[in-house]
Amino acid sequence: MISTGDLKRGMTIELEGELWTILEYHHIKIGRGSAQVRIKMRSVKTGSTVERTWQSGEKFKRAIVDRKTVQFLYREDGLFHFMDTDTYEQSALTAEQLGDATEYLIDGRTLDVLTYQDQPIGAELPASVELAITHTDPGFRGDTASGGTKPATLETGKVIQVPLFVNEGDTVRVDTRTGQYLERV
Repeated sequence: MISTGDLKRGMTIELEGELWTILEYHHIKIGRGSAQVRIKMRSVKTGSTVERTWQSGEKFKRAIVDRKTVQFLYREDGLFHFMDTDTYEQSALTAEQLGDATEYLIDGRTLDVLTYQDQPIGAELPASVELAITHTDPGFRGDTASGGTKPATLETGKVIQVPLFVNEGDTVRVDTRTGQYLERV
């Protein structure tokens, strides 16, 4: 069991027979009353997000989640196929299990697959990835008084905002947590 004081962002807990990943955690102390904890969490099974409040000191069952490093091979019929880099075993995950990670997957990319009781429940990408720009309009010098942005399509199909000096064929680093442009590589 884990107390509310030990909860952290990214932890997985079991609540009412379902697995939840903690997205945000806020400790709130209001006036004379007891302290409360407001937690924003996402269901591992459905992907829905919920915000709940508990009294400080409440206990939860911590889910032991294992990580395996895998390499993305290909996508077919709505399934994403991976190979375990240690045992070379292949497995497949659905888009629902992967969540936003599908927007950053290219052939050969390595990531961590999260498993609970030997069942895959999701994936965790590195904090940033490098992707090539396949389409963007040209940016012209003097278009704006300060740094402007324009839409750009990445090789995975995701559209992000990039500075005007970025062109088609450039490789950019993208933050996988926020989906924002970080720098040109």
